[in-house]
Parts: sequence; C-alpha cells; structure tokens
Amino acid sequence: MVPTIPGLLLQTGLWEMVGRATPLTFAVLLILFAFSIFSWTIIFAKWSAFRRARRTDARFLRAFRKATGLDSVMMASEQFRPSPLVAVFDFGYEEVTRQVKSRGTINNKVALERTLQLGTSEEIAKLERNMSWLATTASVSPFIGLFGTVLGIIRSFEQLQQSGSSSLRAVGPGISEALIATAVGLAAAIPAAIFYNIFGHAIKEIGTRMDDFALEFLNMTERTYGE
Repeated sequence: MVPTIPGLLLQTGLWEMVGRATPLTFAVLLILFAFSIFSWTIIFAKWSAFRRARRTDARFLRAFRKATGLDSVMMASEQFRPSPLVAVFDFGYEEVTRQVKSRGTINNKVALERTLQLGTSEEIAKLERNMSWLATTASVSPFIGLFGTVLGIIRSFEQLQQSGSSSLRAVGPGISEALIATAVGLAAAIPAAIFYNIFGHAIKEIGTRMDDFALEFLNMTERTYGE
C-alpha cells in the first residue's frame, strides 16, 4: 500500500524533515521563526500595555471626576502613570499654567484644545508603535512560506527525475518537507493578523476615551477659571 503524504509526515517526523531541508529552505524557516518570535514578543508586550492602560485610565478618571480643581488632580496624577489620560492631562495642565501665569486666566481656549489634541495624538502614536510589524508579519509570512514550499517542490521533482521513479514514496517526503514552510508561514501570520485587529480596536477605544477626557478637561477648566 502506498503511504499518503500525511502518513509520511507522521512517519518521518517534523524535526527529521527540517533537518533534511536544503540550506535555502532552512534559511526560509529561520526567517519565519524570527518573524513569529518577534511578533509574539510584541503581542505579549502590547497585551500587557493595553491592560495596564485600561486599568490606570479608569482609576485616574474616577479621581479626576472627584477632584475640585486641576491642581489637586496634578498632585494625585503621579500614582496613575502610565495612563494615557494622565499624559493628555499633563499637556493640558501645562498650557493652562502658561496662560494663567501670563494673563491670570484662560484667554485662548483654541490653543488649549490644540494642546490636548497634540497630547492625544502623541499617546496614540505610542500605542501604535510596532503595530506595523504585526501587519507585515500577517501579510508577508504566508508568501515567504510559499516561497520555501516552491523551492522544496522543485527540489523534489529534480530528485524524482534523477531517480527515474514515479511513485509517491519517492517524491512524498520531499513534498512533505516543502509544505512545512507553508505551515510555518501560516502559523506566524494567523496570530499576527488576529492580534493586529484586536489591538487596532483597543487603540480606537483608548483614543475615543482620550477625546472624551479632553472635553471633561475643558469643562473643569471653564469651571475653575471661567469668568
């Protein structure tokens, strides 16, 4: 009975097939493993950062809403870092301090709004850092794996031609080795694509929260320094 390709895969073993790969195919596998490891490093780091941001944002927002003025918020803000909302607050508070020192009140609300928007944009840029790597991994890894597979299949047919045999037993192991590259490419791409979408939604959520906080900051400023 002629064994199937999955059967050959189980019989020979994954690591044994990787060990028989050509230097070029092995280099492709190393590249894919590097993509995967770096992507998972980013995934764990981002997951931790977003969870910490949500927790500190919620705590800081509760303290902000209970505060009687910007000065009291400023004194308490250190315990809530690294909260994106605290960073936006710092931008706004510095602008308020400059205007109050020079004029005794808030005389340029447009400048304050722009400063808050700058703070929001800077925090979003920090949250988006390394996201492009996940997008690159998700889009490029399958093609790198396909490239390794094509190389392996070409090698298999060259060996088939040299041996003069036409049985699956002769070409099956080589094709199995070639398909490993596609499998590794997909294994690197799929998690990167999933978490890129998850983190993209989280960034939009945090960005919306910062925009809403900017409005609350302006309201508190008007209550404190309004004429």
